[in-house]
Amino acid sequence: MNLGVRWTLHGDGRTPAPGAVVRPDERLSWPRTAGLGAQHVVAMFGASFVAPVLMGLDPNLAIMMSGVATMVFLLATRGRVPSYLGCSLSFVGVAAAIRASGGDSSTVTGAVLVVGLALFLAGLAVRRFGARIIHAAMPPIVTGAVVMLIGFNLAPVTASTYWPQDQWTALLVMLFTGLAVVCLRGFWSRVAIFLGLVFGYALSWVLDLVFGRIHSPVGGGEAVDHWRLDLSGVAEADWLGLPSFHAPSFEWSAILVALPVVIALIAENAGHVKAVGEMTGDPLDDQLGTAIAADGAASVLSTAVGGPPNTTYSENIGVMAATRVYSTAAYWAAACFALLFGLCPKFGAVVAAIPGGVLGGITVILYGMIGLLGAQIWINAKVDLRNPLNLVPAAAGIIIGVGGVSLKITDTFELGGIALGTIVVITGYHALRAFAPAHLKEQEPLLDAGTSAYDDASADTAVDASTGASTDGAAGRQGGGRPAGA
Repeated sequence: MNLGVRWTLHGDGRTPAPGAVVRPDERLSWPRTAGLGAQHVVAMFGASFVAPVLMGLDPNLAIMMSGVATMVFLLATRGRVPSYLGCSLSFVGVAAAIRASGGDSSTVTGAVLVVGLALFLAGLAVRRFGARIIHAAMPPIVTGAVVMLIGFNLAPVTASTYWPQDQWTALLVMLFTGLAVVCLRGFWSRVAIFLGLVFGYALSWVLDLVFGRIHSPVGGGEAVDHWRLDLSGVAEADWLGLPSFHAPSFEWSAILVALPVVIALIAENAGHVKAVGEMTGDPLDDQLGTAIAADGAASVLSTAVGGPPNTTYSENIGVMAATRVYSTAAYWAAACFALLFGLCPKFGAVVAAIPGGVLGGITVILYGMIGLLGAQIWINAKVDLRNPLNLVPAAAGIIIGVGGVSLKITDTFELGGIALGTIVVITGYHALRAFAPAHLKEQEPLLDAGTSAYDDASADTAVDASTGASTDGAAGRQGGGRPAGA
């Protein structure tokens, strides 16, 4: 049985010839493969340890389970889809909403486990019936609106929890991160969020030395005197040990808040599989359902022990585009490194010590970028917002999701925010389409050729209808336009 864990040596194992690529079933020498694996770990670090911190989960466990998830994904796809699975930022808003309603970490992981199961089932459905069922149920107007409301729903978290802890540090980190995203090139631009965190970490340390403690709210609570950067937990942490595990718990209200993220994850996976297929020259139509199902299974495994959900990372797709090394052996090396980091509590303590003001500056950009990906999906799919069939459900759903509008069903159950907004967008679109006059239904096909076939003459300039990921030349080979970990 071929599990994709055997590789042939590429050339002399040193440096690929000019213009040559290292295919997924090939590898360089093991020392060079290990070095490439370490580079993939650095690329995924920025989002993979920010996301669990923002979700209130153990960053050590998140890093360790990202390694496990990557192994599961590589085995499921039999080494044909080189990708790294890291902690998904799409769930940050869900975690914030669940905690705001009184939920704890077990409630968060329980809700997300159900999302992982739903993603797994969606992958099986795609394997059985093809990608058209996804695009028929979730055309670009729906997908874009849901991604947008998920991102913008996070704005109050930044405004009320992180930014007030140290507004001047937050402002400087925001400016530095923005400059890094825009001005840096190649690999460094893909780890701009990580660089912003390092800058903020150092800045907070310097400000503590120069000005002493700051008087500000901590975590949305009362204003007290505190150090911007508190490293006391780092000194007390062990060098070697297991991360903190916990069992998930299940509440319907939390599950309904989390389920809409399935839409974003399906779109994300489709875009990444398509991008990898274009880069490697290996048509991966038949692997789309498997990739989605593997992502779901890996997320179920992670959340079952108290970790965060996972998703494929465009940062690592960008590393492949820069190095032209698509070997899955490098991803196995990265997964092993992640497992080792997860067993170092001192590393987790360093991550947990990230100052709130630093997170404030990072999340202003990060959350906004996640939300605006929805607009990018609309633009790339040429969604016509002058058409009321598109405009009305999207407008209503976004305002409900961003504004936190709620609908009380019973004395103990209500829908609101992300969940209600998503329901309004999806059901509103399809209900209105059923009754709309014929001239409003005239639009481009729900599925373009680039998603279902790679031999079309126009595939070089195709745009994925659900993700907005361009496959035109270098843009397609950069793995879509997703910000870190989104």
